[in-house]
Amino acid sequence: MIELKPRELPALAPWFPTGTPGPAAIGEHALRTGNGRWWADRARPRALAVSCADRVLLRGTPDGMTPDDLAPLAHSSIDAPARFLPLLGAAFTSLTPWERMVWTLQSPPTPSVLPRGMRVRRIEPADTDALRALGPEGAWITASWGGPPGLAASGHGWIATDRTGTALAIACAYFRGSHHEEVAFLTRPDHRRHQPALACVTALCADITARGHTPSWTCSTLDRADRLLAWTAGFRLVREYVHYAVGSPARQELLTA
Repeated sequence: MIELKPRELPALAPWFPTGTPGPAAIGEHALRTGNGRWWADRARPRALAVSCADRVLLRGTPDGMTPDDLAPLAHSSIDAPARFLPLLGAAFTSLTPWERMVWTLQSPPTPSVLPRGMRVRRIEPADTDALRALGPEGAWITASWGGPPGLAASGHGWIATDRTGTALAIACAYFRGSHHEEVAFLTRPDHRRHQPALACVTALCADITARGHTPSWTCSTLDRADRLLAWTAGFRLVREYVHYAVGSPARQELLTA
């Protein structure tokens, strides 16, 4: 596929309709923030893809495309119509379906009770080092903003800290759409029962609602902890969908075998 610069993009409305919760916000977020990459199958596209963090939206038609065309999308989770599945299966060494759930905020949250000394506040640029300190396992929470400096400067994250300023939980608008903003959270394993994540999510949702947008949430159908937090925070199920985790390009694997 041909990588496009934002100024080269066609009108996106026919490709990525806006106003719905779930994966559709990826394209809007990438365009709004500049954190993402775009590909087309040709100068006058019949297929268009956008990636941000490790998530990809692929739309259009696979007609005329070859498995090699999809190589730039390796090692990601791809949301694509069923007509792309034969091509995806031929393009990568693995193609694993993941059933996911889309929720929207519809009810008041359960009040959270924080331990003494814990504070919840908006993330600021001065928190960049605290976000870096999350390490490789926590790096994903900042990926849709281009890394710790991007999230810290965005104004769209909330953090729970202890008396020493150590980050215990983080919630952020992971993908900002024109109508919905997808919520993501991260909690230190030793504080998952102390409700800092619920407090951060509640503050973030109030922030999103004040902007006139609706908070949304996506998670795996198998992730009981995510489902429980979503429900406790006031989210309710809207629909389910499937995206596909893909491996390495199949041709590369053959060449190195």
